[in-house]
Amino acid sequence: MSSTIRVAGVASTFLPILLRGLAAAASPPVEPLRLDDVLAIARDANPEIRAARGRAKAAEYGPARARAWDDPVLSWEAWNTPENFNVAEAQNSIFKVAQRIPFPGKRRLAAAAAGEEARAMAHGVDTTVLDVEAAVKRAYWTLWRAHKRLAVLEQERAIAERVARTAEGRYAASGVPQADVLRAQVGLTHALTDAKTAALAIDVAAADLNTLLSRAPRAPLGVPVDPAPRVVPATDDALVELALRQRPEVAVQAATIAREQRTLELARKAVLPDVELSVSRFINAGGSDGFGAMAAVTLPIANKPKYDAAISEANARIVSAEADRRRVEDAIRRDVEQAWLRLRTAALSHDLQATTHLPHAEITLQVTESAYMTGRVDLMALLDTVRGLQMVHLEHVDSAAEIELEWADLERAVGGTMPATEVSDG
Repeated sequence: MSSTIRVAGVASTFLPILLRGLAAAASPPVEPLRLDDVLAIARDANPEIRAARGRAKAAEYGPARARAWDDPVLSWEAWNTPENFNVAEAQNSIFKVAQRIPFPGKRRLAAAAAGEEARAMAHGVDTTVLDVEAAVKRAYWTLWRAHKRLAVLEQERAIAERVARTAEGRYAASGVPQADVLRAQVGLTHALTDAKTAALAIDVAAADLNTLLSRAPRAPLGVPVDPAPRVVPATDDALVELALRQRPEVAVQAATIAREQRTLELARKAVLPDVELSVSRFINAGGSDGFGAMAAVTLPIANKPKYDAAISEANARIVSAEADRRRVEDAIRRDVEQAWLRLRTAALSHDLQATTHLPHAEITLQVTESAYMTGRVDLMALLDTVRGLQMVHLEHVDSAAEIELEWADLERAVGGTMPATEVSDG
């Protein structure tokens, strides 16, 4: 028997009476807010993503800079300048152009190391995008939950009004004491207060989402659409393999290791000498002018301990980078495992709410309300039933939202949207 959990959409399990109550509410139509549209805005406007892209763009110029030659040096020398420092009367003037030429291969390795750094920065952009997308998804479903909680509380307010009218009717018929009317009014007041508080929660959630979209906190947003049914995978083995293939953090570590390896090769070549070539023009007062040339070579062997230390440092950095890659892979396995377990827990909770708690609470309200109208139970029992139904409805909404929040975390752990063929075991 498969342990795959299929999660129904929350809208399909709400009470029909709740839907009728919502339809009866005289509220103007609101433009639906779709998650794909919100994510598209975030990818374009979120300042964290824009900053990461700017850093990656800057790193793209690193290889050209590392490959470039040192600047040539133009110099002028004056010899035997008279005591009055009139350089125009110097016996010799020398104009020289010099160019330092690194040992073959040094510039190539420096450019390769810079290229790997640029590649790591580019994958870092992907990491930032995943982080922002996960935050946007969580903010989106938090806003959805706030709207749904308000809908539930508005419906419970309608039920509280009905209970209050019933109590007033029975009091008028001398069927119950006046205290029942007062208790019913207190319950209605609580329902009104809860609904107003829920409306403020929508503003808070909208402000969080707008901030991620780089918009004003009170910029208008539509109402998030209900989630589609989810298929929770029976195991997380395929998810771990997928995450290790596509998580950008793994690619960042691979580029980092490659950069350190290029740096090690460059450190080994650093002990090889560089050459400096120069060409001079001699201008001699009272004599013939002429040209000169000079070649100079560095002597790294004179400071060999410095270069040995650079090689040891590069080796140590490679060991550190490889350990970091292992650390990242271990963290990915942990993230996927934990997100998958949380998702299954949320799905099981939602299934219990939808198949057991909600139907029982609905039937209990119908039975208790009928019993109160005929005098078989008192008002306190009816009010307790109403509050219990409200709690079950809110828990149902919260469990549905929790599935989407945990799904967003699982997609972040996997490193992107999960194809159905990857997460379903059929």
